[in-house]
Amino acid sequence: MALSSRIISSAYSFFRSVPGPARIGLLLFFVAGLADGVLMPFFALWAQQNAGVAVEFIGVLLGCYAGGELLATPFVGGIADRVGRRPVLLVSTVGVGLGFLLLYLTHGAIAAAGALIVIGMFESVLHPTAAAVITDVVAPEMLRRHFSLTRVMANAGRTVGPALGALLALHSLGLVFCVSAAALLCGTLVVVLFLAETRQSSHPAARGDDEEEEEGLIALTAVFRDRRLAALLLPIAILEIAVSWIEAVTPLYAHNAGTLSASGVGLLFAYGGALATIFQLPVTKASARWTGFVIILVGGTAQVAAFVCLVVSPAVPLLIAAMTLLALADMLSGPLSQTIVAELAPPQGKASYMAAFSTVSDLKDTVGPAIGTYLYAIMSTLPWGAGIVASLIASLALALRIRSHEAGRDPQYEHAG
Repeated sequence: MALSSRIISSAYSFFRSVPGPARIGLLLFFVAGLADGVLMPFFALWAQQNAGVAVEFIGVLLGCYAGGELLATPFVGGIADRVGRRPVLLVSTVGVGLGFLLLYLTHGAIAAAGALIVIGMFESVLHPTAAAVITDVVAPEMLRRHFSLTRVMANAGRTVGPALGALLALHSLGLVFCVSAAALLCGTLVVVLFLAETRQSSHPAARGDDEEEEEGLIALTAVFRDRRLAALLLPIAILEIAVSWIEAVTPLYAHNAGTLSASGVGLLFAYGGALATIFQLPVTKASARWTGFVIILVGGTAQVAAFVCLVVSPAVPLLIAAMTLLALADMLSGPLSQTIVAELAPPQGKASYMAAFSTVSDLKDTVGPAIGTYLYAIMSTLPWGAGIVASLIASLALALRIRSHEAGRDPQYEHAG
């Protein structure tokens, strides 16, 4: 109890020291996490019972959510670098909020898929722009701690959300959509009342006309031209896709082995979310003196160990151990990876680079589960064996890239253009 009190007190003190605009960004991470937490555990039931969607299409339907983000991010993910953070956050929160209400009114798989794609398209700019607000106002040496706090806020929302959704579902499954919408629209109100624009001026007068025109064309595509960023995001994507196999396959693995019921699986993942919420900041603080190379290697080792536990057995103690190790890996590598991406971003391209980082999560939620379940269909332990190999290779590659970045020398990869 004393340890929990110290952790909460330290987190609260740190939150109070956060610059005002960054607090708004953190609040938006909480609101988005809350909306997802309220909705997602009950979406399959709603789709089957209320929207008339056949069971075999529910998984594909959920993929439309992340698919909408994946489709939109390359085109509009960094638009806040051109029009400003505040208007983009206003449009995205309103769009996602109204999209949830639209979803509540839909019936049938096609209409629900269309609504989810629309929601995903608006949400594609929400997280990157909120992260860009934080990078605008936070000193570079403090970014890792602040990105750790974004994960705390998002996980806190995902922890509170399911409990709130369970209460709402007792009355009506449709209420979860209404509350998710209300959460996002509350975020809109906060942006309207309290967020000032944080985007740096591009000072077009300081450049020639040709350069200004080129900047207008490159603003949303520069992230795809930076080979250093591509070399960084590739191993991150592999690590994240491998993690998605645990999230997608573990319910099947545990249920088929008879070790966990459906509610037991829910409690297992709630345990993982609670770990990340409580211990993210202490883990970040404890590893503050480590080099990025060491942090990624330790995180990669923890992720490999999680897969090893699953290979051994689906017994409950090993499932808990795997979830603990997975949470530790994410707490170590997640904030650091996002910080390095932010450091690579030019002053006028922060939102675009955050959008590129966000695309990795979209790939995790779309491509990852499909690969994981396919491997599981071939052999029950194949996702875990493949996860060991993928995590080893990707974590080593990422550690070497980050060591090169921290050493201030990157002879092989340079900004293109």
